[in-house]
Amino acid sequence: MQTTKRALRRIALPLLLCALPALQAQAQSIVRHKIPNSDFPIAQAVTLPPATTIHFVSGQVPPAIDKAADPNTLAAYGDTKTQTTGVLTKIQDVLKGMGLTMGDVVKMQVFLVGDPAKNGKADVPGFQAAYTQFFGGAQPNLPTRAVVQVAGLSNPGWLVEIEVVAARK
Repeated sequence: MQTTKRALRRIALPLLLCALPALQAQAQSIVRHKIPNSDFPIAQAVTLPPATTIHFVSGQVPPAIDKAADPNTLAAYGDTKTQTTGVLTKIQDVLKGMGLTMGDVVKMQVFLVGDPAKNGKADVPGFQAAYTQFFGGAQPNLPTRAVVQVAGLSNPGWLVEIEVVAARK
């Protein structure tokens, strides 16, 4: 009996020491680093711990809001704010279908086309107005984000395309 206990102790301690890092990794969570001295609704960085599942969501484009309008015109899709709301709603639906939420988004890449009504400049305030309906208010998990103005997207009526990366521990 004494020999069995000693043998178990010799086996148990190394097993426990090997399992400890895995248990510590499981205890870690996704960390969102805020921008110092700022309330801007994006994260400066996001750190993913080991064993985090990462989901890449393809770029989403706006749904038509006026199906009677020419599908190659702004009239079919609306302004930047309207398009952004539509795109983020589509992303929310894609994530929901995967068992995820907007709170699981850790990175966002935004492509904006210059709005003819804004002298060809990207309507960043319009984008931001729609973005803050999904991030920074009731849903405080902020992603990292890049917003770039591009010359055009594959449909001349589109002003917005957004791709995201979501992660869950």
